[in-house]
Amino acid sequence: MSRPIEQFACVYAKEFPVQALMRLRPELRGRPCAVLEGTPPSQRVCSCNVKARSLGVEHGMTPVELETIPAVIALARSTPQEESTRAALLECIGGFSPSLEELTDDLAFVCVADITGTERLHGQPASLAHLLIDRVRALGIAIRVAIAGNFHAVICLARGMRASDQLVVVPQGQTASALAPLPLHVLGLDPERAETFELWGIKTLGALAALPEEPLIARVGQDGKRLRQLATGTAPHLFVPIEPRFALDEFIELDSPVELLESLLFVLGALLGQLTVRAANRALALAAVTATLALEGGGKQSRTVRPALPTNDKQLWIKLLHMDLEMHPPGAAILSLRLAAEPGRTSKVQLGLFSPQLPDATRLDVTLARIRALVGEENVGSPVLNDSHRPNDFKMQPFKVRVQQGRQPAASYVATSLRQLRPPEDVTVILREHNPTAFFFRHKRYEIERAFGPWLGSGDWWSSARWAVQNWDVVARHQDGSLICGCLVRDAVQKRWQMVGLYD
Repeated sequence: MSRPIEQFACVYAKEFPVQALMRLRPELRGRPCAVLEGTPPSQRVCSCNVKARSLGVEHGMTPVELETIPAVIALARSTPQEESTRAALLECIGGFSPSLEELTDDLAFVCVADITGTERLHGQPASLAHLLIDRVRALGIAIRVAIAGNFHAVICLARGMRASDQLVVVPQGQTASALAPLPLHVLGLDPERAETFELWGIKTLGALAALPEEPLIARVGQDGKRLRQLATGTAPHLFVPIEPRFALDEFIELDSPVELLESLLFVLGALLGQLTVRAANRALALAAVTATLALEGGGKQSRTVRPALPTNDKQLWIKLLHMDLEMHPPGAAILSLRLAAEPGRTSKVQLGLFSPQLPDATRLDVTLARIRALVGEENVGSPVLNDSHRPNDFKMQPFKVRVQQGRQPAASYVATSLRQLRPPEDVTVILREHNPTAFFFRHKRYEIERAFGPWLGSGDWWSSARWAVQNWDVVARHQDGSLICGCLVRDAVQKRWQMVGLYD
């Protein structure tokens, strides 16, 4: 059985610092931008986009020099945003190949994927590259993709591509000829080595490859052999794959402190757009989103929103987060925002052919959020009994849609229901030998015909919240013949009787 021919794809994102900042700022796309790094007064331009470069912006310019070009927007470099963008890119590329090796430097994102044997899954290398470019473009990043049979060759090809090109695919056996016209800087030479080759008149990889190997080694050492192998596309490489962690996380540092929540909605929309795209690429949806706000003065505030069903509806998430932040407003101006999402399976609704159309399930989440704003967050949700025998001991938890595990068989008996009285109503009880024989309820006297009990319950005797009750189920009749079935409770701590429920 023949071994498959090796194929590598290099994903190269030039000017990565400025691309990472502009990804979550759609209003800046199409405008000249430059990124400053360092602390004043030693700041320098470290990255700029094509439009800024066309206006004369260069790496190393000072803020004073940058101010002479008024159309250029100056941005501060953000390492957390670059890390967030880098993780999103690795996650996206990992959807095409599980074998990735990253060689990102200070100013460019570089990742090589081993795509050997992926033809049956993604088609020919050119088809895979076009699909990859489209996926990454949805993340707001412009990349170049080079495909060839040598690891180092694809990196050189990606670095040496023209700005107008996005893809180059080198057929098997033509790697050396494809590398020949590229300039020497694609090898990442140190300044001293680059100056040596410049004095020799060596300017392209083809000229370097044409040098005799032994004289080259005699003059520059064993590194000369490696450089010549790189120039010919024959340099060996031990592939060291990484395992990128899948985490739906987006971060942005605001250009200036934000105090109005309405102004924060534009930023929320950009971050949620990226999260939904990344989740959809894996056939997932957002089940919960946690917003972490960094506030002036060093404070932080985190809020988690969890709808009833996972969804990728960006507008719905914006509404839910906005209403939640209105209920819990930040105590200071907002400096940065991080959104961390929990993935979930997309929800599907099967409609019957003759069944009436159901209302949109997402409207329930908006309705519940509005009710929470009116009555309080602790008063909306699903009641859950606590692990206690104390009467009315329950708590509220967020509403969730439970998956039904098969259809339950229909009951073959008639169940008795208890209508709980809230609040319980006080009654006057007549006792005989410690057992209730009659009581006054709603201005009427009832004679007890049958009584079941008492059932005793007590707890929390060690604290001020101690409780002790006696429960009686009674059947009583009024003198006009009307019958009543109810649950009487005697509170032994407060020394009073109450009617807590009526049986139907």
